[in-house]
Amino acid sequence: MAELLDTPRRVRTARSLRNRRSYLVTSGLAVVAGALFVVTMMVGSFAVSAPDVIASVLHLRDNPSVDFIVRDLRLPTAVAGLAVGVALGISGTLFQRLLGNPLASPDFVGISSGASFFAVSAIVVLDASSTVISGSALVGALLSAFLIYLLAWRDGITGYRFILIGIGVSQLMLSLIGYIVSHASIYEAREAMTWLVGTVGQAGSGELRTLLVALAVLVPVVLVLERPLRALELGDDTAKALGARVELSRLGLLAASIVLVGFAVAVAGPIMFVALIAGPIAQRLVGRGAGGIVAAGCVGAIITLGADLVSHQLLPADLPTGVITGLIGAPYLIWLLVTVNKEGRGG
Repeated sequence: MAELLDTPRRVRTARSLRNRRSYLVTSGLAVVAGALFVVTMMVGSFAVSAPDVIASVLHLRDNPSVDFIVRDLRLPTAVAGLAVGVALGISGTLFQRLLGNPLASPDFVGISSGASFFAVSAIVVLDASSTVISGSALVGALLSAFLIYLLAWRDGITGYRFILIGIGVSQLMLSLIGYIVSHASIYEAREAMTWLVGTVGQAGSGELRTLLVALAVLVPVVLVLERPLRALELGDDTAKALGARVELSRLGLLAASIVLVGFAVAVAGPIMFVALIAGPIAQRLVGRGAGGIVAAGCVGAIITLGADLVSHQLLPADLPTGVITGLIGAPYLIWLLVTVNKEGRGG
C-alpha cells in the first residue's frame, strides 16, 4: 500500500529530473550554436575578435572597418546558417516523430527534391534572379508535399505509406532534374549543380528575412502543438482517446514542417542530411519523452554552422556547405539503415 501511495511522488520526481535535463541540454546546445554563430563572423582573411563582433552586431560602438566586415560581409552568412539549421532541425524531427520512422526526412520523401526541381527549372528555363529561384523552391516544396499527402491519403495517413510515396515522388523529381540539367548550357548546368549541392549565404536579404519571419511565427506554433504530437506518437486510437484531433493536428504539424523546409531550401538550397540527423542527436541528448524540438533546432544550427566553417576555413579550397554535411550524413545513414534492418523497425 505504501508503494502505491509513493508512486505519484516517484513519477513527479522522474518528470522533474527529465525536464531539468532537457532544459540544461537545450541551453548548452543553444550556447554552442551561439558560439559558432560568433566564430563564423570572427574568422576569415581579416580576423575579428569576439568582443568586436558582438559590439558590431549589437551596435554597441562604431568602427567602420569592423562594421563593414561583420555586418555587411559576414553577418548575412552567419544568420543564414543559423536560421537554415534551426528550420531543418525542427522540420526533420517533426517528420520523424509524426511518421514514426527514423528514416523519415524531407531529404528523402520528396519535399527537398520538389523544391530543387522548381528551382532548377527557374535557373535553366527562365534564367531567373535569386528571388525568383528562391520563390520557385518554396512553391515546389509545397506542391510536392500536397501531391504526396493526396496520394498517401486512405482514410488517414500512415507513416509507411507516406514515406514510400514520398520516395517515389522524390525519384520522379530527381529524374526531371537530370533531364533539365542535361539539356542546359554549360553555364546554366554549373549554376544549377552548385545550387543543388546547397550552401549558406547564396540567397538575398529578402529571402533570408522571410525565413526569419517564418521561424518567428512557426516555432511557437510547433511548440504549442507539441502536446498533440506526443499523443500522436502513441498511435491514432490512443490519441483520439486522449482527446487529440488526430488529422487536424497531424496536418498542422506537417504543414509547419513543410513550410520551414521550403523556406530553408529557398535560402540555402537542399543541404542534405541536416534534417535527418539533428532530431536523433537531440533525442539522445535530452532523453526520450522530453520533447526535444528546440534542441533539434539547435543541433541543426550547430551542424550547419560547423559545416560552413569547415568548408570555407579549414579546407584548401572553398566547398559548398552541402558537401561537408554529406560527408557527415552518409555514414550515419548507412549505420541507420543497418540498425533499422536489424531491429525490424521503419516499416
